[in-house]
Amino acid sequence: MRLSCQLLAIVFVLSAVEMATSATVQGRRPNIILVMTDDQGKGDLSCLGNQDLKTPNLDRHYSLSTRFRDFHVSPTCAPTRSAIMSGRHEFRNGVTHTILERERMALSTTTIAEVLQQSGYATAIFGKWHLGDEEPYQPHNRGFGEVFIHGAGGIGQAYDSSCADAPPNRENRYFDCVIRHNGSFVQTEGFCTDVFFQAALGWIQEQKETDAPFFAYISTNAPHGPMIAPERFKQPFLDAGFDESTAGRYGMIANIDENFGVLMNRLAQWGLEENTLLIFMTDNGQAGRSGKRNGERYSLFAGGLKNGKGSPNEGGTRVPAFWRWKGVLAEGQDIDALTAHIDLFETFADLAGATIPSDTQPRDGQSLLPLLDNPNADWDDRFLFTHKGRWPKDADPREHQYDSCAVRSERFRFVNNSELYDIDADPGETTDVAGAHPDVVRKMRAAYDEWWANTLPLMVNEDVPNSSTRPFWVLYEQQLAAGGIPGWSPAPLSD
Repeated sequence: MRLSCQLLAIVFVLSAVEMATSATVQGRRPNIILVMTDDQGKGDLSCLGNQDLKTPNLDRHYSLSTRFRDFHVSPTCAPTRSAIMSGRHEFRNGVTHTILERERMALSTTTIAEVLQQSGYATAIFGKWHLGDEEPYQPHNRGFGEVFIHGAGGIGQAYDSSCADAPPNRENRYFDCVIRHNGSFVQTEGFCTDVFFQAALGWIQEQKETDAPFFAYISTNAPHGPMIAPERFKQPFLDAGFDESTAGRYGMIANIDENFGVLMNRLAQWGLEENTLLIFMTDNGQAGRSGKRNGERYSLFAGGLKNGKGSPNEGGTRVPAFWRWKGVLAEGQDIDALTAHIDLFETFADLAGATIPSDTQPRDGQSLLPLLDNPNADWDDRFLFTHKGRWPKDADPREHQYDSCAVRSERFRFVNNSELYDIDADPGETTDVAGAHPDVVRKMRAAYDEWWANTLPLMVNEDVPNSSTRPFWVLYEQQLAAGGIPGWSPAPLSD
């Protein structure tokens, strides 16, 4: 009898999982919340094995989510953002760097925010944009109705180009930042990650009173350097013997975790879980691979992947991707298919039942709906192309075709036009097997060469001279002279 009850319980659980994914999610028009952190890798979560860092809220989200286990992005930040917005490789949008006017997403690009907005979604971004600070490139001109962002690639960053944040943020790095809110600068109070989540929650609270679905893109600058965190988050890591920088970085991640937990709890409290897809992911591989503990060099946990941010190896592009939609997507379900950031455009459009305009740019991604409907669905093998970019200003890209590049298939990773790794057998890329698989090498090399030749004409920012002005600086000084910078306070949240 006891065995029969156990078998019945197993059947019930399996049936529940099957029911959660049996009806197609096509056109269900959920709210979509995409939370993407900066420079956090697979090794920066306790649910994925980090023993030094506790992330209880993200761990809870992980346990409730459908998880893409082989999900890839670009090796640096602006490129990943461009690929998400466009559904195609960043180089095909002109984004080959993070600065020097080469972070600007081509104005010919139709963004997924525009598609969703045209389909009746309210759209908003909170945090980091990093796809052009000049006015035509700003998110309010790219499909976002609510905009609450810093400039450049990081709070307080300034380069000899148009990529520069508002001047006061050079001194107030991460605390009490000046933020551009719907075209005007405002003075915030508190730690930047807290402020971005507070702004997002206030906006989501407004949307829940309407009949329209919404898309909220919460894109934190943390845990990007400099490694600054509120003292109450940093101090436990200092007490554990970590150096100041590592404690700051881990403190930023602990702070993200707390804010994510508040977001999860508010969605439950407001009755939004059943109609909201909540995604957590990161923008590239892990930055900060080592530090010091008790004065000794200490290797930070990296999830067993080779290298990190800026690398063409697995550690540069393979990131967490946890998707929760209560009652619709299976909880604790892993999907092993090879997937990527370029797939979000088609997926979000399909979820929204949106019509993609006929003049939208050709896209490289494919909808993930078959996998969301059935995690074991057939999924054709594919090639994903990676290139670090970042060659010197005014250099000929053709001379850097094979610098820090890779081709990834379901099984293999071909790195720098020479090394081949069997990811199925060797996810840490310890053994080059190119000599044992010459046919694979030839096929991947030919595919990469064809991709490069087709992509080269689309790198539209390569000959653009550096701007003589910093748009955020100019706009800030104009507003300061005209009337000043008003304070900003988060909206009170209802019970």
